[in-house]
Amino acid sequence: QVQLVESGGGLVQAGGSLRLSCAASGRTFSSYDMGWFRRAPGKEREFVARIIGSGGRTYYADSVKGRFTISRDNAKNMVSVEMNSLKREDTAVYYCNARFGGVNYWGQGTQVTVSS
Repeated sequence: QVQLVESGGGLVQAGGSLRLSCAASGRTFSSYDMGWFRRAPGKEREFVARIIGSGGRTYYADSVKGRFTISRDNAKNMVSVEMNSLKREDTAVYYCNARFGGVNYWGQGTQVTVSS
């Protein structure tokens, strides 16, 4: 069982920045594929970014490419996403995701609201 706890959400003006972090349990964090997803009001949950456990390769949704940066600190069992140039359409609940042993684990989510 992997437990995930997100932090760092909040209210920010358009054009601003926020950093979300996710603390993960487990002794083999470095082997987890970690990611961020989001669910905007009235929409399905969508992929935002992922960082692979081995090698640290990153992937981004087209909508956030060039604005968001995902990173991980294996020594601290943490994954973060730096979100810059935020837009109103980035408003959503953001969820941390871990993939390990063929199983997906989810955090409880953190709200990000971007105002105009």
